[in-house]
Amino acid sequence: MKIVILDGYCVNPGDLSWEGLEALGSVIVYDYTAPQETLERCRDAEAVLTNKTCLPAEILTALPDLKYIGVLATGYNVVDVETARRQGIIVTNIPAYSTHSVAQMVFAHLLNITQQVGHHAARVREGAWTHNRDFCFWDTPQIELYGKTLGVIGFGHTGSAVAALALAFGMHVLAYTSKKATQLPAGVTKATLDDLFAHSDIVSVHAPLTPQTRGLVNAARLSLMKPTAILINTSRGPLVDEEALAAALNQGKIRAAGLDVLSSEPPHADNPLLTAKHCYITPHIAWATIEARRRLINIAVDNLQAFLAGKPIHCVD
Repeated sequence: MKIVILDGYCVNPGDLSWEGLEALGSVIVYDYTAPQETLERCRDAEAVLTNKTCLPAEILTALPDLKYIGVLATGYNVVDVETARRQGIIVTNIPAYSTHSVAQMVFAHLLNITQQVGHHAARVREGAWTHNRDFCFWDTPQIELYGKTLGVIGFGHTGSAVAALALAFGMHVLAYTSKKATQLPAGVTKATLDDLFAHSDIVSVHAPLTPQTRGLVNAARLSLMKPTAILINTSRGPLVDEEALAAALNQGKIRAAGLDVLSSEPPHADNPLLTAKHCYITPHIAWATIEARRRLINIAVDNLQAFLAGKPIHCVD
């Protein structure tokens, strides 16, 4: 079997191995593939793996040998799934591989905002503590999480993992979810979206990107938040109206935001959040721990093995 990986670098920049896939066929790995290169690189392949390289209808219909597409991510909007279905091509994705890593990043942002560890470590190196009169030194508010209310939007794998961490910190948790209240763990209270924004000290977004959720965090909902509230988004950038969030931050309508995703990645230089006050942005790395990436590759191998055995798993359709 000829297996082509179109953009392997982000998943495995050299610190992991493709040997599990190599045991299943002849593997060709490209670090990156430009749109104009996609068709030729996929030609004669029976299996193609992609992370962010698009496989639109015009590509799929020109590949009669293609039987399997493995998306090396949870989101699969890079593939024209309907065309793949008509062509008899199985499409799989990688669910829940980065749950704990993303939940960890939520609290990395939250702890950074509330206690500014990196900032104060830098100030110590600059001599601010050495030359301080008191035994201690801080120049930003120090905020305790215990007793605060965390609102979780979306209560799937990651949302529930974030809630568990919040409960361990002694926080109250509100959840906006399609699940029934009786399905939620102890300590988690179901809430409407507007009530969640109004009553939470921290709002953490974990919803999928759909036409209904695009722009979910908008000016109206930001206006419901407490002026001391914090917004965290580690899910999908377009869930947030970036102009509205920048305005809310610059006008002091909320305390801060911690973001691992933006509407366009890499961001355009004129994205207003890049210069907004108290906006802390990481470059879409919540998923990228070595443990999560190793898990992703292992699941990709399992997916292809299951397909070859005639019992495909994690099919997106």
